[in-house]
Parts: sequence; C-alpha cells; structure tokens
Amino acid sequence: MQMIPFGTVTDYTVSRMGLGCMSMSGCYGAQDDDECIATIHRAMDLGVNFLDTSYSYGEGHNQTLIGRAIKGRRDQVVIHSKSGAPPPRDENDLNRGAGSEKYLRMICEESLRRLETDCLDILCMSRVDREVPIEESVGTMARMVEEGKTRYIALSEASPESMARAWTVHPIASLQFELSVFSRDPLVYGNHDYAREKGMGFMAYSPLGRGILSGQVHSADDIPEGDTRKTYPRYSAENMAHNAKILAQLEEMAAEKGLSLPCLAIAWVLHQGDDIVPIPSSKCRAHLEDNLKALEVKLTAEDLARIEEICPPGAVAGTRYPERMMVRMNV
Repeated sequence: MQMIPFGTVTDYTVSRMGLGCMSMSGCYGAQDDDECIATIHRAMDLGVNFLDTSYSYGEGHNQTLIGRAIKGRRDQVVIHSKSGAPPPRDENDLNRGAGSEKYLRMICEESLRRLETDCLDILCMSRVDREVPIEESVGTMARMVEEGKTRYIALSEASPESMARAWTVHPIASLQFELSVFSRDPLVYGNHDYAREKGMGFMAYSPLGRGILSGQVHSADDIPEGDTRKTYPRYSAENMAHNAKILAQLEEMAAEKGLSLPCLAIAWVLHQGDDIVPIPSSKCRAHLEDNLKALEVKLTAEDLARIEEICPPGAVAGTRYPERMMVRMNV
C-alpha cells in the first residue's frame, strides 16, 4: 500500500486511498453488520489505515460499528470523524450547519463514546454554519484540541474564503469535498488549490458519485425504494436517461482497458493530484478490493483527454444534491 503524508499540518501518514463508511449504515440500501466489519478488517489487512465516518451516519450506528471493528486495533487507524448537522427546524431551515459550541461539544463527546476512544484523530465540521461565524466554530474546535479531545480539526465543503477565515484562528488539517468525474467543484472553484497552498490534506468523498459511477446504476429504476438517492436530481428518470449515455462511453473505455467502471473512475480522481485521498464507500469486501485496484492504474495523457471528451465539466444532468441542500455547499 502506498502511504503519503496527510498534508503538512498533521503528522499522520495515511494510505493513498481511505475507506468511506457511510454506506455501512443503511443510506444506500440494506447492509450487513458482520460483512461491514469484515470489510473494515480486510481494508486494514490490505494497508488501508484511514477511515471516514460521521456522527450522523445511521443515527450513531456507523461510529458504533467502527468502534466494534477496531477494538484492539485502535492504533492502526486514523479516524476522520465529521460532525454531521442538526435536523432542520422546518422546511425553510437551509442555512443551519453544525457550528455552535453546544452542538460541536455534544457530538465530540458522543463520538468519543461510540468509537470507544479517548481522543479523536481528526474532528471535521461537516458544513460551514451560516448562523455562526466560522471563527467561533473553529475556536470551539481549537479548544477541544487543547483539551485533548481531538488531535486535529478539519472542514468539509468549505469555500476558500471560509478556510482563510478559519486559518486566522487555528490551523486546519484538511478539507473534505465531493470529487469525481461527474462532480468537479473543488477543481473549478479553487478549493483544492487553496488547501494545497496551506498544506492541508485533501479528501475526495463520493469518488463514485454516490454510486452513479459504480456500474450498477443505469436508470432511475435501479435505485431501490427507501434509498436516499431517490431524492437527488442526478438520479431522476429524465436526468439518468441523459447520464446513462455518458456512463456507457466510460464503461466502454474501462472495458477496453480491462477495468471495472469504479476502478477507472477512482483512478481518474487519483490522477488529479498526488495529495488527494479518495475515500470510496464500501460495505462489502468485493467492492473494496475492486476499488483498491485503482491504485495500480496508470492513465496516460491520452486516457485523461478521452475522459475529458466523454464527460467535460458540466456535461452531467442534475445537481449532486437537491437544490435546497446545494445552498450549503462551498459556503
């Protein structure tokens, strides 16, 4: 397993690919706890030492599951634990994130309990809270560093402007942002450039676009009932009809290279920067092992140009979140 420094703010060395654990808690259909734990163990055995979770995944199930999986092996993993966000007060409550001192302290204490650890490796605020100045939120997290509750603090989906303000209070270890062939925002809006300039680690979540690049989704009918993706514009019947044409071309290219579509898609993310750590979510060992094959793929300049021709920025139909949630991105 290739290991890289996780930015210059932390002293962590992490695997070139991490493991996203969100799908282990029911958001993308049924899952099996025993297989999920086996997947975490297999990842660790293969050299993956970077796990991503959140206070909000499965209403606590995710962190509890990880706590069980790493029992006796805590020192072998770096855990990036996000704050999640409090439930909206009403349908118009779009701006509230997870930035209040009361909320951040509550989720930190609860995350420590669920994970059965005395200190988080990285505590990440999931979204910039429009109701709380980011300097106050980061100040709260900085005090938790001083108190020994977390070693480092991080941000997710933050704009360069918000990161600059955050840095006036405390060093920010990393930025997490959605990045895939279908979602290029951090490359377009300068988020990755700013993080690199400051020596921050960069985590690419949803490198498979929430499964649209998994090779298993070709129409809206492929999404099971109860799956959160049913509410996402990118997965609507009309948009999927358009996006399926792009997928077909990418699948053809992957087949020509002897790869699965997920392997090609993750390889593209890896080629966007040596400092980018993709964290594809897997809830079974077979998908984990296929994803890890992307680490061995070398895409040529011609390969990258072909992907750009098939799927240039803006080619995909439908936003990555529902419109009411998009206002909370890149704040």
